[in-house]
Order: sequence, then structure tokens, then C-alpha cells
Amino acid sequence: MDLGKVESYIRELFGKDASIKSAGEIGGTDELKGFGYGKPLKINIEVEGVEKGLVLSSMRGDSFGHEHMEDRAHVLMKQYNIFNTLPEHVKAVDIGYFTEDGSLVSSKDADEYFLLMEEVENGLEYFLDLNRISERGVLEDLDRERARALSSYLGRIHAIKPGEGKESLYTRRIRELVGHGECIMGLMDSYAPDLGFITWDELEEIERGAVGWRWRIKDRVERLCAVHGDFHPWNILFQAGTPSFTLLDRSRGAWGEAADDVSSITINYIFYALNEYGSFKGEFRELYDIFWETYLEKSQDTEILEVIPPFYLFRGLVVASPIWYPNLDLEVRLKLFNFIKSMAKIERFEYEHVEKYLEKI
Repeated sequence: MDLGKVESYIRELFGKDASIKSAGEIGGTDELKGFGYGKPLKINIEVEGVEKGLVLSSMRGDSFGHEHMEDRAHVLMKQYNIFNTLPEHVKAVDIGYFTEDGSLVSSKDADEYFLLMEEVENGLEYFLDLNRISERGVLEDLDRERARALSSYLGRIHAIKPGEGKESLYTRRIRELVGHGECIMGLMDSYAPDLGFITWDELEEIERGAVGWRWRIKDRVERLCAVHGDFHPWNILFQAGTPSFTLLDRSRGAWGEAADDVSSITINYIFYALNEYGSFKGEFRELYDIFWETYLEKSQDTEILEVIPPFYLFRGLVVASPIWYPNLDLEVRLKLFNFIKSMAKIERFEYEHVEKYLEKI
């Protein structure tokens, strides 16, 4: 912490005549040691002859959902927005961030945030391939090459492991799989009570199964690896006529469980087969087999079959959703929910026998 940079920030906020009279930890001495590890800094300033006391607060990373900078930013942004709406609460003055060189920058005027990215030139989404395969009814060599390329890629990135001290990220990822608004419980809450293909009682039973899975696998922390997090056909852009691709929208953090990515892509082969044939067969079954066989050969990770069911449960809820996919045949939805119910109950996934999971249990 550079007190000169703190003073520059104060002057930007209160005017060029503002100055710091004293600074130190709350309850401590006039030393800055320890700030940045969760100890607030008390600052006494003077503006046009009037003294004012301020507190500069940061957050430390911990295993309670604050591992990433963006987690801590979320908490601080929320505090800034709600402190001043509650009577008798201490008032928030500003919200900002530290730059790499230790400077302090205000972001109090932010309304919405945005992300600027490079354009992917000449890439086409993988779902267009799957649509064309549905129309043709046969696979071409390039279709098989692309399935192998995707599978090999996942095998390669899943071999990347984090350094020590990251173990809580695995437990968090499994917790979020079940409880996050974008994942199982959030999807459950999006299902209306009067649907003809699933009842709330059935959804509750599935959710109980998901919670059971959380307790079974949340301590498999040695499996933590690099992941994409949303590896589905709408986030994969292939270059024309090649097995080369570019990815979009990496989500939910850099580290997680390999089963998340594998389930995200392979559920679509099951989904497309059901839509085309009403059963798991044909060219999409072949792509699914190619993907799994390649992945297991490249990764040597047979343990994935012990942890993937709740991830398939999550992805099943996505493709069975009348919000995300409003035009599915009733029989397709029923088979998808047979699959989801199976994932809530089985002990281990047998990738060679998907058809048995699609039958009513």
C-alpha cells in the first residue's frame, strides 16, 4: 500500500485540496502492515478545513465463495449499492478497485459492465454441424474428426492441475452444481407446477438425489482440473472444412470437474438422437461412442464414470426444459426425464448403455 497513491485517490474523489492527516488499521497503530488481508484501514482526511473520517475496506480470499477476485468484487459492489438504502446504516462513499501498480480507481458511476472480445473470423457453431447431420442422416469423415478433436482437447486441458491450496474450489464447484441459480436448483425452480411430463414431487425426488451426489463426491478434491465450464455446441466454432475450432464463453471459473465438460457436450449427442429417432441410435450414437472412447484413451480417467451422473442430471434438466427447448415432442421430454431420474439414483455411469437410462424406472 502506497499512502501517496491513496492520497491521490482521495484528491480525485474530494478535490485537489483534500489531504490525509493520518491512516492506520482500525484498533491498531499508524502502520499499514497487514492491510489487504481483510483489515480495514482508517483514514482521517481534511477537505477545505473540515476533517472527516473514512474507512477503506478490502476482502481476503477464502473458501466461502470468495476465492476469485470477481467473487470479492461482487460482495463489495452489493455492499456499495445497499448500505445507503437502510436507515441508520453507515454510509458508503465510493466503490473502486486497485490496479496492478497499487493505484486506486473509482468505479462508483458504473451501471452495467461489459466485455469486449475479439471477433472469431470464419467460424461456424458446432450445432450447425449437428443440424446438418440430422438432415443428411449419415456421417462424413470430418464429422468423426471433429468429435475426436473435441474429445482430445478436453483430455488435454483436463490434465492441467492447479497448484496447492486450491482444493476448496472443487468442493465449491460441486456445491454450485447443485445449488447455484444457473445449475440444478435454479433449473428446478424454472419448471412450472402444471407440466404434463413432470411433477414437482418428481422434481423434489430428483433434487434429493442431486444433494446425495454432492455429499458423495464433494471431497474428490484431487480431481480438480482446468475446465471450460460450458462446453456445448453453441460455444464451439469450427473453421470451415477443418477439425480446428475456437471456444466461446468459458464460464464458472477456471477450475472444476472434468465431468462437467464431458457431460455438457455428450448430452447433445443423446439429445439429437432422441429428436431424430426417438431412441439413442444412428449417427449421433456413433459420435457419442467416438467421443467417449477417445476421451478415455487420452485421459485414462475411468474415475470420471463415478462422478459424472449429477453433471448429466444438470445437463439433462437444461435440454428437457420447456423454457430452453419449447418445441420438443412429449416422448422426447419423457425419455430425457427417465435419463435424469436414472442419474439421480445410479452408483456409476456406464457410458456404453445409455439406452437403459432412457427407459422408465
